[in-house]
Amino acid sequence: MNTVTLRNLKNSLITVSMVCATVAVLVPLGLIFFHIMKMGASSINLDFFIHIPKPTGETGGGMANGMVGSALLIALASTIGIPVGVFGALYLVEFGGSRASNAIRFAADVLAGVPSIITGMVAYTLLVVPMKGFSALAGAVALALIMVPIVLRTTEEQLKMVPGSLREASLALGVPLWRTCLKVTLRSATKGVMTGILLSIARVAGETAPLLFTALGNQFWSHKLTEPIAAMPLQIFNFAIAPYEDWHRLAWAGALVLVTVMFALSLTARYLGRSKQQS
Repeated sequence: MNTVTLRNLKNSLITVSMVCATVAVLVPLGLIFFHIMKMGASSINLDFFIHIPKPTGETGGGMANGMVGSALLIALASTIGIPVGVFGALYLVEFGGSRASNAIRFAADVLAGVPSIITGMVAYTLLVVPMKGFSALAGAVALALIMVPIVLRTTEEQLKMVPGSLREASLALGVPLWRTCLKVTLRSATKGVMTGILLSIARVAGETAPLLFTALGNQFWSHKLTEPIAAMPLQIFNFAIAPYEDWHRLAWAGALVLVTVMFALSLTARYLGRSKQQS
């Protein structure tokens, strides 16, 4: 067997291995999405989006309070976590050689690997116990703790791609460093930063464990940040383990909506990342 034939054989083996690995990833994902759609599509209707769950024993209802609650929790978590992550990344890029920056990177990597249930326990100790009650605020803080390392590390990598000549030109014109960071460095990496933000939102949108320790859940509408609040992951969990068939139906419908939202966020993040590379 000559050298050319051997190389072609190796190339074919590697190509087949890559195709098999790709199929091994895509097939389970497709099966999961197909099963969720099969079980939940029939329960998607207008009532599901505008009504709250019916009392035990009654059929019908929806998850309107869970969707609003999830949106509120994500908005509060983003308000807390995104500024911390973005400004932390700016600090790491501008003062990357200090001991403090190395400690921040290490802490962010460790925090990103901490199980979400541990994050929920920390938020429970820091907020729920002192406040003597579960609350939307505690749930938002727990989700923010999950978002911070994702936003920080992705934003840092995007800011590193900004040419140093842009910073130097801005500073040479007499622009203060803080304005250069905000108006030049950060603005040049806007699409990449948005990609990291969307990925962090998709990450926390389906979290259940930290909310069990903080937000707890609510069968009704909640209008205060200091009270327990409904969330779609919590409702899906509670309905899935309940003995009522109608609640199982709502759980599958909620799972379908949640997976669709997360899928859309991931696609948007990939689109922004790809358009940034092309530009």
